[in-house]
Amino acid sequence: MELAGRAAIITGASEGLGKAIATAFVRNGASVLLVARTEGRLRELHQELTSLASAPGQQIEVMAGDVSRPECCTGIVQRASEVLSDVNVLVNNAGVYGPIGPVEQVDWREWVQAIEINLFGTILMCRAIIPLMRARGGGKIINLSGGGATAPLPRFSSYAAAKAAVVRLTETFAEELRDARIDVNAIAPGALNTRLLTQVIEAGPEKAGHDFYERSRRQQAEGGTSMEKGAALAVFLASAASDGITGRLISAVWDNWSALPSHRDQLQDIYTLRRIVPVDRGEAW
Repeated sequence: MELAGRAAIITGASEGLGKAIATAFVRNGASVLLVARTEGRLRELHQELTSLASAPGQQIEVMAGDVSRPECCTGIVQRASEVLSDVNVLVNNAGVYGPIGPVEQVDWREWVQAIEINLFGTILMCRAIIPLMRARGGGKIINLSGGGATAPLPRFSSYAAAKAAVVRLTETFAEELRDARIDVNAIAPGALNTRLLTQVIEAGPEKAGHDFYERSRRQQAEGGTSMEKGAALAVFLASAASDGITGRLISAVWDNWSALPSHRDQLQDIYTLRRIVPVDRGEAW
């Protein structure tokens, strides 16, 4: 029960990784407000998770909402402060792939909408909850990044741009909020078999690119990364065990994140995005 006594807002909670995180949080004793755009799925999830709640006073609440709308984000935080006690964790999981294909061919409005959900949604939720966390003396913000943040992702330009921006936003907010004792970190959950993977398969090799399409087909057949790994990392970053670890992009799959409490003073620029210069690769020019 690592999260007993804590209360969290989790966006994009109705399916996929968001659902896995919500389940892990409830199993670990947290009260939660679960947010998604589909109310029907939220009601089903509410019933499912209510049966798992076992900590004293633990609450499971749901709310339909669109994080790309500023007034909706304000309303989500307001609702959480009314129905949950001491909201101190935010998980920004809501996200979409957006249009798939060469940038000059995709629908521009769809490209912008993906930025609004993936990037603006993260910013808007942070803006809405930071004053509450400041007033309560601290908190945890966990942002979901992805493969588009650390390597080029052709034909997924909106998604890649947004996820890279989320990482830099995470590092920037971490510095802004260090004195407020608000830890801000990003998770790279790995290659998951979610509805996003289904979208790639449905788009086909002409839009998604042959290599990425074939890699996605293999991932679909092999099962992909376990969502429980990303959920376990989210639990760690929401818990007291991670206090003082902030401004990091952490891989749920490849990084030994459970050992980070022993290395807080050694992190420096480890698990951050930085520019590579010639000397980093043994070059003198």
